[in-house]
Amino acid sequence: MSNMTNTQEKIATGLECAFAEHGFAEIGVDGLREATQVSLRTLYKYCPSREDMVLTALNHRHTRYLSHLLEGLSEEPQDALEEMLDRIGSWMAANAPQGCLFHSAVAAHPDNTVIRTMLERHKTEVADGMVQATGLASARDELMLIHEGVTQSWPLMQERAIRSAKMLARNSLYDNESL
Repeated sequence: MSNMTNTQEKIATGLECAFAEHGFAEIGVDGLREATQVSLRTLYKYCPSREDMVLTALNHRHTRYLSHLLEGLSEEPQDALEEMLDRIGSWMAANAPQGCLFHSAVAAHPDNTVIRTMLERHKTEVADGMVQATGLASARDELMLIHEGVTQSWPLMQERAIRSAKMLARNSLYDNESL
């Protein structure tokens, strides 16, 4: 996000936090303006529509999540996978206790192809990053299912989701070698 101005960063951060806390249907423009701490005119300058506000929030979230998930991982593939699973857990606990914000956005806007495309981009880049970190190109779908299983079950299972994902990975992705 280094190419964003301070105002754009402030807006993106505020929108992400507001949608994460209040959902996409619950909060109105006044609440979003308040969350961004800018004037309504400034908010509309950078995000002329509600769809733009949602996409700004999701793009900000996407960049932060990829950085959190993938930066500075172990070069040992099995260790990298375990680190990623732990990072998914810490992200969910701190940023998404109610579940994936991208899925929530699509659920709130089921007919919006732009938001659905953002979801698909996010999930594709997460899967690609997981493959790159683990070297498990042939298990791309399995890695994505493990990731999605954790993020979707987090509201019900919390840390148990991480433990189960690690066990599943151990038993299926690395020929029973311990992670």
